Amino acid sequence: MATNLAAIQREQALQLLEADAEKIRCLIEVQLENLKMPKCPLYEEVLDTHMFGLSRQIDFAVRLGLISDIEGKGLLDSLEQKLSALAEASEL
Repeated sequence: MATNLAAIQREQALQLLEADAEKIRCLIEVQLENLKMPKCPLYEEVLDTHMFGLSRQIDFAVRLGLISDIEGKGLLDSLEQKLSALAEASEL
């Protein structure tokens, strides 16, 4: 029973972190569409702030044992790759 609960909590934590990462991706996508300047200080400030917040959430989940360090790093790496692709596409 405890193992089942831990698995459910782990899955919920991962889903919440993935949803937060997707919100950041959507926010940055909208910003890039409207600003058309990925080097804009406002863009960089929003990106830095949200990425820092997400990294702190991931660190907390790792410290609680809800997700592994590898999963946390993978989530951040995936988001960074998506954001990089968005920035490159907006420069075209």
